[in-house]
Amino acid sequence: MAENVKKSGLFQRFLDMIERVGNKLPHPVNLFALLAGLVLIASAIVASFGVSVDDPTNPGETVEVQNLLSGEGISYIFTSMVDNFIGFAPLGVVLATMLGIGVCERSGLIGAGLRGFVLSIPNRLITAGLVFAAVMSSVASDAGYVVLPPLGAVIYAALGRHPIAGLATAFAGVSGGFSANLMLSATDPMLGGMTMQAASTIDPAYADQMNHAMNWWFIIASTFLVTFVITLVSEKIVEPRLGSYKGNYTGDLDKLKPVEKKGLLYAIISFVISAGLMSLLVFQNGDRCEETEKILLLSLHLWIPLLSLFSCCF
Repeated sequence: MAENVKKSGLFQRFLDMIERVGNKLPHPVNLFALLAGLVLIASAIVASFGVSVDDPTNPGETVEVQNLLSGEGISYIFTSMVDNFIGFAPLGVVLATMLGIGVCERSGLIGAGLRGFVLSIPNRLITAGLVFAAVMSSVASDAGYVVLPPLGAVIYAALGRHPIAGLATAFAGVSGGFSANLMLSATDPMLGGMTMQAASTIDPAYADQMNHAMNWWFIIASTFLVTFVITLVSEKIVEPRLGSYKGNYTGDLDKLKPVEKKGLLYAIISFVISAGLMSLLVFQNGDRCEETEKILLLSLHLWIPLLSLFSCCF
């Protein structure tokens, strides 16, 4: 018995140490600024040694490391800034997707859909359901951070559980599962574009065969893995550490209004109709189109904007 207590004590102290270190980390914006500064310093140091590498796109040629802290390097940073942004491979797909997501969020479809899903889950599965909804919220970019953490806190309080545990669980699901999903999200064309751009520097022919859905099976499997792991950690570690909830707040769960349910129904019907019409693009004059794969892939990337636009009807 004493051994179990000792093990528990050691584990708790380990978690406390992780919490203290995590709280001392600087703000993410400051982290990016520090990393950018390190890149500048590293370029100056490496360039002073005359380091160069073989150019994979031009056999026989080499690429030398440039000192970004020199006058020429600083000038390059500012004069190429716009070109770097415009030349970013996934920019077009990401902008088009975010337009649809913006309409989707502004119309209330994302909030109503996530809230309706979480509120329909049985109490014994509420943790897993909340985490799953948080992971799936990545399809709407950062909307999950706005909707789910406070909703998780309210649901947990209404069930007599610690609201901080619900907030932390939802936040962990959104953050930990941000790139996992059962569907393609705005992150996939961005990461896929960078991957294809990097692959083209080594083997352009191979890069031409790649597409933005290259990680789809992986992120599908990751969705269930992340849901299981976060649910286990939340119920077995986080919530017991917080102890029983003794606050006065009991939570106030607002169910979906009739107009929200009607809007969700219209959105689903609109999506099914648009998906059916889009599937007709696979065939031309009764024959299968030679660009079937590209059209189907385009359909996957466009479903968010189309569904978002049709959701404006409520």
